[in-house]
Amino acid sequence: MKPADRLGKSNCPKRKTGGRYAVVAALSVLALSIAVAQTPDNTPIRPTIPTANRYQRDKVFLERADELTMREGTDYQLVVGNVEFRKGDMFMYCDSAHFYDTDNSLDAYGNVRMEQGDTLFVYADELSYNGEKELAELFASPGKKVRLINRDVMLETDVFNYDMAINLGYYNVGGVLTDKQNRLESIEGEYSPNSKDANFYGQVHLNSRSQKDTLDIYTDTLLYNTGTHIAELVCYSEIINAQGTIFTSNGTYNTNDGMADLYDRSLVVTKTDKTLTGDTLFYDRKRGYGEAFGNMVMTDSVKKTTLKGDYGFYNELTDSAFVTGRALGMEYSGQDTLYMHGDTIRAFRVINEIPADSIRKAYADTTHYVVVNPRVRFYRVDIQGLCDSLTFVQRDSMMYLDIHPIVWSGERQIFGNTIEVHFNDSTADWANLPRFGLMAEAIEEGFYNQLSGKVMKAYFENQDLKHLDVSGNVQAIFLPQESDSTYNKIFNVESSFLAADFNKRQLEKMKLWPQTNGTGTPLYLAKKSLYYLPQFKWYGDLRPVSPEDVFNYPDGMTELLAVPDPTERHRSVAPAPVAPSEKENQSPKPKE
Repeated sequence: MKPADRLGKSNCPKRKTGGRYAVVAALSVLALSIAVAQTPDNTPIRPTIPTANRYQRDKVFLERADELTMREGTDYQLVVGNVEFRKGDMFMYCDSAHFYDTDNSLDAYGNVRMEQGDTLFVYADELSYNGEKELAELFASPGKKVRLINRDVMLETDVFNYDMAINLGYYNVGGVLTDKQNRLESIEGEYSPNSKDANFYGQVHLNSRSQKDTLDIYTDTLLYNTGTHIAELVCYSEIINAQGTIFTSNGTYNTNDGMADLYDRSLVVTKTDKTLTGDTLFYDRKRGYGEAFGNMVMTDSVKKTTLKGDYGFYNELTDSAFVTGRALGMEYSGQDTLYMHGDTIRAFRVINEIPADSIRKAYADTTHYVVVNPRVRFYRVDIQGLCDSLTFVQRDSMMYLDIHPIVWSGERQIFGNTIEVHFNDSTADWANLPRFGLMAEAIEEGFYNQLSGKVMKAYFENQDLKHLDVSGNVQAIFLPQESDSTYNKIFNVESSFLAADFNKRQLEKMKLWPQTNGTGTPLYLAKKSLYYLPQFKWYGDLRPVSPEDVFNYPDGMTELLAVPDPTERHRSVAPAPVAPSEKENQSPKPKE
C-alpha cells in the first residue's frame, strides 16, 4: 500500500472568497477530519515484551524487534529489525518476520538463524515455522546452503526441516554431514543433536577426512553416530580402503579403529587378494586380523589355496591362518584339486634372520608352513592318503607325512614311519621314506606285489612311478606277468639294495646287489607264508575315495593311529587268498 493510499486521498476544491465558500470549506475540513479518523493507524511501534513466564515449550514468544505493525486484512504481525523469537530452549533470529500469534507460526526472512544453548546453531535465508506441527522448514538462497552446526558436526543442504518437538533435523534434497572423522553424503538424511545419531538414505557415501586414511563406504542406507563414529550397515555395502574391501549387508564398522562386526555371510578381500567369509566375521583392519564363525571360507588366489571350517582366523600382518571344525584345505594349482582334512589346519610364516658373513650380507629367510593334524585324510584324483600329522613347507616344496602315513596311487599302496614328498609345479616328482617303507601293488584280491626296506625313494614322471631305490634289508614279493597275461609264479627275494625302472606303470628292469637270496614258487605249490611280507597289510578299506570321504573316519583308522609305534604293524586280517587249485582260473586274473 502506498503512503497516499494509507493516509487517504484529498479532493480539496479551489479556494474562493465569500461566506458561502467559507461554510463549504469548513464542511470539507470536517469531512476530511472524519475520513482520517476512520483510516487504520499502521504506524510502526516498538513492541513491549511482557514479563510473564516465557518458557513454554508449546508456545512461540516474540522476544525482541525494532518495529511491529499489523495491516488491515492480514492475520499476522509484521516485525522488523533485530527480530528474536523463543520457543522453549530454542531461539530464532532474523531481519524480519510475519508472526501468526494465534497459532504460534511464523515466516522469517534474512539472516535467519536458530540457536539452542551454545552447541546448536542453524543458519538459513528463510524459515517457515508451523506451530501446530512444531516443524521448522529452512531455505537457502541460490548458491548457498542451510547449515546446522552442533559442536564439531556440520550439516549442509538446500532445504532443511527441523522437528522441534523431538529435536530431529532432516533433508530429502541431498545433503552433506561432516564431523572430525568423516564426511557423509546422501540424498536423504536425518540428524538428532541430542543422541548424535544420523541416518542416511539413497546413494550414501562416507569417506574419511584424515589424510592418513583412505576409507570409503558406499551403500544405500547407513546409520551413523557422530559421537562414536560407528557406522551401522543394514543393506548391501562396500567398505574400501588401502588394506582391501569389505562386502556386507549387515554389520557395524568403527571408523576410529577399523574394527568391523559383520554378519550374514560378509566377505573381506585383502590387498593381497586373500578373502575371508563366514556367517559371522570380526575384522580388525589395522591389525589385518579376521575371525570367522560358521561356514568359514578363506582363499589365497596367489597360492591357489582355500581353507574351510566351522571356525577360523586370518592374520594378514603375520601371514598366518587357523581353521578347525570340519577343517578342509584345498590346493588347486595343478590340474586336479587336492583336498586335505584334519582336526585343525594351520598356516604360518617363519622368518629366520641369517647373519652376515664374509661372502654375503645379512638377510631374512622366510618360509611358509601348512600343518594339518591330527587324523589327517587327503584326496586327489591321482593320489590319496592318511596320517596323523601333515606338514607342507612352501620354500622347499616338501610335504612331510608323519605317524602311520599311508599313500595310495592307482593300485599301489605305500606306508612307512615317515613319508617325504617333493613337488614340482604342484606335481609330486619324488618321494622318500627314510625310516622304513613298504610298497604294495594289488594284482587281484588277496594277491599283491610287495617291496620293503629301511630306506626307500621313488621318482615320478607325469604322475607315474619311474624309478625306485631301496636300501637296507630289502625284501620283495612279486608275481611276474607271463606273456599270455597270466600269473603263475610267486617270487620271494631278499637283498641289501634294489633299483628298479618302470615304464607305463609296469616293471621294466630291476637290479639287486650285492648278494641276493630268492625263490620262485608255482602258485599252486605256494604256501600262505609266501604271499605276504612280515609287516604287510592292505589298508584299502581306509582309503579316501572322494573329496567328501576325507571327513569319514573308519574304525580301522582310529585303531591304526592308536598304535604307538608305526613299525608294529600286523599282517592282514583280511581273508587269506584262495589256493590257486581251488580257484576257477587257477591263477590271478590279468590286470586290464
